[in-house]
Amino acid sequence: MTISTKKRVLVGLAAASMFVALAGCASAPEASTETTDAASDIVEGFKPCLISDAGGWNDKSFNQSAKAGLDSAMEELGVEGLELESTSENDYAPNMETAVSEGCTLIVSVGFNLSAATVESATANPEVNYAIIDDYADTDFDGTTDADNIKPLVFNTAEAAYLGGYAAAAWSAQSGVNKVGTFGGMQIPSVAVFMDGYQLGVEKYNEDKGAAVEVFGWDTESQEGSFTGGFDANDTAKQTAQGVLDQGVDVILPVGGPIYQSAAAAITDSGEETVMLGVDSDLAVADDSVAAITLVSIMKAIDVAVHDAVVSAATGEFDVAPYVGTLENEGVKLSSFHDFESQLPEGLVDELAALQEAIIAGDITVESPNSP
Repeated sequence: MTISTKKRVLVGLAAASMFVALAGCASAPEASTETTDAASDIVEGFKPCLISDAGGWNDKSFNQSAKAGLDSAMEELGVEGLELESTSENDYAPNMETAVSEGCTLIVSVGFNLSAATVESATANPEVNYAIIDDYADTDFDGTTDADNIKPLVFNTAEAAYLGGYAAAAWSAQSGVNKVGTFGGMQIPSVAVFMDGYQLGVEKYNEDKGAAVEVFGWDTESQEGSFTGGFDANDTAKQTAQGVLDQGVDVILPVGGPIYQSAAAAITDSGEETVMLGVDSDLAVADDSVAAITLVSIMKAIDVAVHDAVVSAATGEFDVAPYVGTLENEGVKLSSFHDFESQLPEGLVDELAALQEAIIAGDITVESPNSP
């Protein structure tokens, strides 16, 4: 299957009521009704399996969201599956081998880092269906998925991150600091796409308001920035966060699962009134210990994508055509501002609503080199 290299348009969001609605709605309205009778028509021997990236099932991010999607599908279908946790890259291939040997008929791998292991396993087992999150499984970079039995589940997260960047800039401009920052785990497309959208959203705010909010930790043009080299909440991640905070920012976007914990620790140590943005899930809800410093979250509906892929495979309707989450199909979105809503700059929510409408209508086009 040919992978489109066309860059998707970027972002805007809705009024206060829409923020709440989007955050509470995991998928488009029809998604919850189309699988009502799925359990009565399951392929014989169907067994779904999930293999995590490093970071664990309780990362409050992509692994946990993927697990939630599989768990909900298994409950709905009344089937049992297998969930294999990877603690390092050394676990990817062995976990794939275990999934195959245990009779898994659909294997979902969580993240770009599992691409090579997924391709190797899929090529060796053409009778098994595979899906991979945040990647096209294109290890030779020729523009096509490397095996005919792999379904990519990817997200144009730059759209929602554009909204997050605009909101971050508005917050920092209101405080008079006019500096925002970001840092990532590994420098891979599914991480950098957040950072691209974030910076582009800041630039949009500056353009609209005649402001001069600066971005530290990432440069979209050069594709260079601050990274920890992994997704662990460790001293390296905290030091990387501190390096960005030392630039004087009062908003920071950590991109990479558990590294938000390191950002939160660095914020606490600094004693400054800095806020952060969550990624993947609604962080203020997923981890109430950081709710007081989480301005808003840039979300992607990994759980819905996994759920739907599992249900389609269970009912014999598995389709390897890539799924691309966008603002329009609610595959990506901005969360509610929760307790920060009353502290937002006047008119910000309406501005985000107008941006979203313009993006969906195609009136605003912004390029990210990391968009799917």
